Amino acid sequence: MNPHPEDELLRRQRERARLMAWLLGAFVILLFLITVAKIGLNK
Repeated sequence: MNPHPEDELLRRQRERARLMAWLLGAFVILLFLITVAKIGLNK
């Protein structure tokens, strides 16, 4: 058994937060690219 379960909990929370940051960044980039493509089609 892990002598410090709170350390494991913090590690998992950091991993989850890092994953969410990457996913949010990818979503923002996707929205940006879609917007640029739509603007390009209107010209």
